[in-house]
Amino acid sequence: MKETIIRAFSGLLYILLLIGCLQNEHALIVLFFIFGLICLAEFKKLIQLKSVFPYIIFIIFYFVFVYWRLVLNTPLGLDEAIQILMVITIFVELFLIKDLFSEKTIPLFASKRFILTTFYLSSAFVFLILIANFRNVFNSNILLGCFMLIWINDSFAYLVGKNFGKQKLFPKISPKKTVEGFLGGLLFGCIASYFITTFTETLDFTNWLILSIIISVFGTLGDLIESKFKRQAGVKDSGVIMPGHGGLLDRLDSIIFAAPFIYSFLRFINYVS
Repeated sequence: MKETIIRAFSGLLYILLLIGCLQNEHALIVLFFIFGLICLAEFKKLIQLKSVFPYIIFIIFYFVFVYWRLVLNTPLGLDEAIQILMVITIFVELFLIKDLFSEKTIPLFASKRFILTTFYLSSAFVFLILIANFRNVFNSNILLGCFMLIWINDSFAYLVGKNFGKQKLFPKISPKKTVEGFLGGLLFGCIASYFITTFTETLDFTNWLILSIIISVFGTLGDLIESKFKRQAGVKDSGVIMPGHGGLLDRLDSIIFAAPFIYSFLRFINYVS
């Protein structure tokens, strides 16, 4: 009972902190900067990387892209730089998906560890800020809607999987995940997209419906990939910063992996509209 209360309290504190900072652009930038450093520290432990360079790269990446206009005193080249970052990040993540399905362990040679800390993790927090600044106007409702879809997908995947799950989704990596749970999370995410359309007043229902599918699929893949990293490291959680939940990376793994795909879809609908 005590453990349940602690878990509920730390989870509620995390959600309230996130929702509170979503109301102000600079507060959100500071929050994700802190979250990024914590997740980076946890991930470095998982892949056994002791170098300080990933922190330096993250700080440069984060503040250059977030404050490009102030740092360089011009928006010139920003869109091109974002597109290059997006392509490289998605390319790296597709290789991680390949490793998830084709390799017993994810190869972690020296250069790949730096590539992962840069284009799997650091760039994700850049894309989270870019999502909140979709169309170059700060509107955190899109990002809030994405987090809500992550939470709904995770919650109903757990509930459906626990009560109706029979066929394991990826037993060697995450024994508790089931195909039925994944489909349940996807279904309720699609249903929730209708209400999020009304609540956020941002995108139309069709776009939110597609986003719910993107988030469910790539969020689940992100969860599985982080689980594989933890299994290779021989640990249950990425950290202990959130009592009852584990590490911050355990809470953000889905949105971190889905972020570049979410942003690329937003760019696409902005281009065709």
